[in-house]
Amino acid sequence: MINLKAGSPQVPLPEQWDSYKAGCKLVNPNNKRKLDIIVVGTGLAGASAAATLGQLGYNVKSFCYQDTPRRAHSIAAQGGINAAKNYQNDGDNVFRLFYDTIKGGDYRARESNVYRLASISPEIIDLCVAQGVPFAREYGGLLANRSFGGTQVSRTFYARGQTGQQLLIGAYSALSRQISEGTVKLYNRRDVLDIVIVDGKARGVIARNLVTGEIERHSAHAVVLATGGYGNVFFLSTNAMGSNVTPAWSAYKRGALFSNPCFTQIHPTCIPVHGEFQSKLTLMSESLRNDGRIWVPLDKADAEKLRKKEITPEQIHESKRDYYLERRYPAFGNLVPRDVASRAAKERCDAGYGVGSTGRAVFLDFSDAIKRLGREAIAARYGNLFQMYEQIVADDPYQTPMMIYPAVHYTMGGLWVDYELMTTVPGLYAIGECNFSDHGANRLGASALMQGLADGYFVLPYTISGYLSNEIHTPPIPTTLPEFHTAVQGVTDRLTRLKNTNGKQSVDHFHRNLGKIMWEYCGMARNEAGLQKALGLISDLKDEFSTGVRIPGGLKEYNPELEKAWRVQDFIELGDLMVRDALERKESCGGHFREEYQTPDGEALRNDEEFAFVSAWEYKGGTATPELHKEELEFNVVTPSQRSYK
Repeated sequence: MINLKAGSPQVPLPEQWDSYKAGCKLVNPNNKRKLDIIVVGTGLAGASAAATLGQLGYNVKSFCYQDTPRRAHSIAAQGGINAAKNYQNDGDNVFRLFYDTIKGGDYRARESNVYRLASISPEIIDLCVAQGVPFAREYGGLLANRSFGGTQVSRTFYARGQTGQQLLIGAYSALSRQISEGTVKLYNRRDVLDIVIVDGKARGVIARNLVTGEIERHSAHAVVLATGGYGNVFFLSTNAMGSNVTPAWSAYKRGALFSNPCFTQIHPTCIPVHGEFQSKLTLMSESLRNDGRIWVPLDKADAEKLRKKEITPEQIHESKRDYYLERRYPAFGNLVPRDVASRAAKERCDAGYGVGSTGRAVFLDFSDAIKRLGREAIAARYGNLFQMYEQIVADDPYQTPMMIYPAVHYTMGGLWVDYELMTTVPGLYAIGECNFSDHGANRLGASALMQGLADGYFVLPYTISGYLSNEIHTPPIPTTLPEFHTAVQGVTDRLTRLKNTNGKQSVDHFHRNLGKIMWEYCGMARNEAGLQKALGLISDLKDEFSTGVRIPGGLKEYNPELEKAWRVQDFIELGDLMVRDALERKESCGGHFREEYQTPDGEALRNDEEFAFVSAWEYKGGTATPELHKEELEFNVVTPSQRSYK
């Protein structure tokens, strides 16, 4: 049994990060030039890490799947980034941000990592302002804030509905400077397919050039994964089409433990599915819940008329509307956390009160806010989001309520990391969404950007130096080592097998079927019977894929279908692990809702005595069942209690 220890400093929680920084080992500037670091991914976490490490003097190799880092999925983040600066003078502080994050995650996150994140958050805003990020400002020039779900203060900094894009431009600018300085070398259009382990340490990656099909070897003294989440295992999600689990999954197969894979966040504010062959979903920012009110008709008859388009939403009188979040959660109203809002929407639609042609939608109505504040004020806050909605749905949200429904958005699970963000493989780090560490069973809105930038700008540059301080006498790692040969051969053989399958079905056929299985049995609600059924269905799908997939094109050329096939094969294996994790966790917490474990009023029912742990799965090879390890969670500052937003 692996003994998982976070390695957090043994001092009071508020002092841990300062204590760590005061005592960690450093690398002399002259020695940094001797050390190579690979950073995989160029979103907020990867770009900020590569830029900062390059500025410190390390030789950084940055790997980008897209043609430019500016296309990273981080640009899709709309609503904002949290920070405990208390600009609104409404009682916010570092501890409150820490507490809200722990509570929002349903007490399934590690205290030390979350407190560090909260304490770093004010520095992130200062750095981004210095970079020129155009945060919204009050009339007098001070930075503006708004509220997000799961909090009762305004701590979210934003740039209209483009916060992720503006933050990424800042990180990209910092990265571009280091590329120009020569400390960072950018490898774009590369698909990292394997991690190379030499003498037990991560020493490089195997990448495929997506333009030429060439298989490349790249070595380093340490490898950093910043490759985002795995929400596309559901096929339909708010993730970019290229978002995938492959680098993290290859790390799992090389010995890194995979934690809490079943913790998936369903975002409540998404444009509903509108067709069988839709390839992705579009998110409407959670910030809209500041001024928008969510409702369904009180009468099923009215809901039926709306579905048949016999009446319009405006024809339903105020007295015949059910503002169900305000009714059920009066203290937080429409700003309850994402998991709570998503389940509430599903419950209303399951009960027959849903709207839209499918009955799988609820209204997000701005009529009250427009009357109170005026159309111009609402346009200033959310104009580009309203425009995006109108372009997609062909309805004017200034006149007609938006229709929304929950969709897969973010994954709280990921590679297990310790306090230093190192996986169980020495020299292999995971930052941002591809690690598990900060969000427990449910991420609060506007915290993803906070974690990505905290890890990249402020945490990893300190923690990686301790490991690299012992590597200064290690010469550059030659890519002619047998381990590199073996890894290249493994990648080549797998690509060849995929290409030579010569089946009859497209890759998307299998991906779509996997998504249906995952959404039906491991989505917003799970139960024992459904999860057991899913295991069998995924096993059958894996067998069908191995003989039935058809991949046109060649190996040594640009071939998007070959790229997708590798990823979907990984997603099928990941789906199996997610279901096993959900079966093991016989409780409900955050985004993991087991129907057998709920309170009388339908809320998640945790079991802290048996399940206050981080699950960490070890790959055992081939068809062998993965082994579960546990990191027991200790709460020395916060006392876990039944979450209530009423």
